[in-house]
Amino acid sequence: MGDPDEMAGLARAAKMPILKLKVGSEDDLARLEAVRAARPDARIRVDANGGWTLETARRLLPELARLGVEFLEQPLPPEERAAYAELKGSLPLFADEPIKTVRDVVEWAPYVDGVVIKLAKSGGLAPARAMIGTARGLGLQVMLGCMVETRLAVGAAAHLAPLADHADLDGPLLIKNDPFTGLDYDGPRLVGPTGPGLGVRPRT
Repeated sequence: MGDPDEMAGLARAAKMPILKLKVGSEDDLARLEAVRAARPDARIRVDANGGWTLETARRLLPELARLGVEFLEQPLPPEERAAYAELKGSLPLFADEPIKTVRDVVEWAPYVDGVVIKLAKSGGLAPARAMIGTARGLGLQVMLGCMVETRLAVGAAAHLAPLADHADLDGPLLIKNDPFTGLDYDGPRLVGPTGPGLGVRPRT
């Protein structure tokens, strides 16, 4: 999250078909408009990480729709779950930070259109798969995400990617000294591991 000109430059340099913007300050609209002007061809998604108030969300949601934003992650803090009901319907909403268990998926289902599932939050492959199945049964979309994680963690998550609508598995791209190999990237494509087990091994 930088100033509008900086983010426009980053968007032009990214050469990626999908851009995810972090927001949560007074310059959010200017930031979004600058990125859209720089990349009219890009698919844009927005993540507020719970940084908006309900008033801000009411004001900005129509602007996000105007700018062609696909969906919005966690506009309000988790403790304001009931307020999500007022926002639902204007743009697809995803819950992220509070989604850690199957029970969380069930409790948030009436308020959002989708959930973000991360192995680091759920506790591993089996719990994450159970959460995906629960979300599907409740008619929710699923985004498979990650923290800033190595290829070991993201290589595990990659095995669940075919079960998700969206995969945001870029953690290793943010690490300069990742000690693992076996997972790679080809532009916007995740090239999954092919070795035994998780397919990831220590870098030699």
